Amino acid sequence: MRVLHIADKKSESREQMKKLFAEEGYQIKLANSVVEILRDALKNRTQVLLLGMEFDNMLAIELIPLLKKCNRDLMIILVSDEDSLPLLRKVRGEGIFYHALRPVTPEDLEELRLAVHCAFEKHPHMPPSPPHRLPQLEALA
Repeated sequence: MRVLHIADKKSESREQMKKLFAEEGYQIKLANSVVEILRDALKNRTQVLLLGMEFDNMLAIELIPLLKKCNRDLMIILVSDEDSLPLLRKVRGEGIFYHALRPVTPEDLEELRLAVHCAFEKHPHMPPSPPHRLPQLEALA
């Protein structure tokens, strides 16, 4: 089962991402606290985490190293309102999988959707999803 955790201070953003990924077939878990995220990461219950720049009075730049110490295989997608180059260098150095700007347009939503899909595909403990067959090829099979 592909469980996607979402941890973001902004409730409207959390709900938007929850709706998008529930429609994609992921099981969604909205995090309520930093303790919950760390516990789930430590127990390998989290494969992919959508993390806002701030959550539960902690900045992502402080939280990411703790998460990675709990589970180095955790795929973290940082979702932010900014694209500050020094900040991005620092969080990438901490081992995030991807950085996405907070979705505003349909293209932004598609970018985030693809990032999550790729994160699950790259996670070392997730079986790859079955290959998609094109309808015209099924007729030939």
